[in-house]
Amino acid sequence: MNVTPEAEPGSEADADADAAAEAEAEGEGVGEGKSEAKTEAEAELEAGSAKGAVSAPGPDGEPRKVSRRFPLFTRDTARPEGGGRAASGDAPAPARQWPLLSVVSLVGLGLILTAFDVFRVGTILIGVALLAGAVMRWWLPGVGMLAVRSRFTDMVTYGSLGLAIVLLSMMAQPKPWLEIPFLDDTLHFTISS
Repeated sequence: MNVTPEAEPGSEADADADAAAEAEAEGEGVGEGKSEAKTEAEAELEAGSAKGAVSAPGPDGEPRKVSRRFPLFTRDTARPEGGGRAASGDAPAPARQWPLLSVVSLVGLGLILTAFDVFRVGTILIGVALLAGAVMRWWLPGVGMLAVRSRFTDMVTYGSLGLAIVLLSMMAQPKPWLEIPFLDDTLHFTISS
């Protein structure tokens, strides 16, 4: 068996070592070469010195080799951009998640107002809370659990839902605060047809 010096991944020496290993596997037989390579990789992992591309430690604490292929089952997900704490780690949990708590508190207050028959103000407050969430997602570098997806997706989602809720609550009957003539014509056209 030929011994090749260790090299940086992606270097010419690494490519030569791969070519030598393939030639050796073809010479000895495909089955023997693969099983021998597998046992060498297992031995490296057991010794705790995995070579080449190494990921974070596995469940047993030992380094594990990684593949460029996507895993069959997803075990974890990456934190969205801006999903870090909104305050330092020394701060208590509510302070670290103040953006989410402020949006949820405003939505809760809007729901309470709606329950006490102040419908229009309550629903406008809910829409304003979502618009504030969109602004915080755009403006702050870290918003904690308010970050769900990418920054752009969160801003569009929070902003469009907030704007729709505000506009619909302003157009609600009786005595709407906002009247859009073509919507009234559209409604009468669809009902009369």
